[in-house]
Amino acid sequence: MARVPYVSREDLPAEKQSIYDHIEATRGGIDGKGIPNSFRLLLNSPDAAEAVGTLGEHIRLGSTLHPAFRETAILGVARALDSQYVWAHHEPIARSVGVRPQVIESIRSGRAPMGLPPKEGVFAQAGKEYVRNGSLSERTFQAVEHLLGPQGAVELVVVIGYYAMLNAVLGSLGIELDEHLEASLPV
Repeated sequence: MARVPYVSREDLPAEKQSIYDHIEATRGGIDGKGIPNSFRLLLNSPDAAEAVGTLGEHIRLGSTLHPAFRETAILGVARALDSQYVWAHHEPIARSVGVRPQVIESIRSGRAPMGLPPKEGVFAQAGKEYVRNGSLSERTFQAVEHLLGPQGAVELVVVIGYYAMLNAVLGSLGIELDEHLEASLPV
């Protein structure tokens, strides 16, 4: 149960409604289901929602990372944190950007990166390590940097950190799955 109310545009003061409008324009049309619960909770603090949204927008639209690498890392974070919310939102995105079903299932079952080719497994491993250790091991970081270069390595770590932070914030606020989503991670 949410600990703070889900905010609608009408709940905001007139001078903050443009923040809602921007979030709706960049996120509400993603799946045609309107603004996700994550931002409806964050909008209790419109300026915080705007800041979180700006970084998320960069990750989705401005990053140089290949979307399949980004989504593999996000699923790695979601699984390591048992985040039904992040998983439910990102599993379909991962599929749509070309993450192989075997990779998704390996992450879902907790086996990743075992049995995955290094180029796929390293991104899931990076998400898992960051959550468990607060950082990437030297070996994992070197593998990421070898595959992506310095800029890509930084962007991947930012993606991982963003989704770990988002999960902590949303979990603390009591996020509930959006009506059109189902929990699909094993408990």
